[in-house]
Amino acid sequence: MDLSTYRLSSAWQFDASPGRVLTVLTDVAGYPRWWPQVRTVRQTAADAGELVVRSLLPYRLVFTVHAARQDEASGVLEARMTGDLVGWSRWTVTSQPAGTRVLFEEEARLGKPLLRLLAVPARPVFLANHAAMMRGGERGLRDHLATVAGH
Repeated sequence: MDLSTYRLSSAWQFDASPGRVLTVLTDVAGYPRWWPQVRTVRQTAADAGELVVRSLLPYRLVFTVHAARQDEASGVLEARMTGDLVGWSRWTVTSQPAGTRVLFEEEARLGKPLLRLLAVPARPVFLANHAAMMRGGERGLRDHLATVAGH
């Protein structure tokens, strides 16, 4: 693994049922409605879309996600990524006694030349930026699920 590759994971817990959570996560086009750092999603094919994301740092990442696996019975959604991020990401949604556990995993290589150049010296800053993005996603999904439940 080269120094511009990141292996990341985040675990979230929700009161909602796994089915409700999985429905929201499957709708990638809807991410900008609840995830503030996902600025836009543009469908590019039946099973692919271009995402523009920006967290705290003053740069945006543009990449395409291609559906690789959608196994709703096991609660697994996987995608391949190309563009400013190259690699894969996976959501795993499981039932827990107190609701639903969501595990996000990603292995991505920086595709942007400038970011690859900064991969080593800026690694702590990039990781903090990613952590902020994931906190925003968790909060946004929690609020979205509560709003949807209220209607």
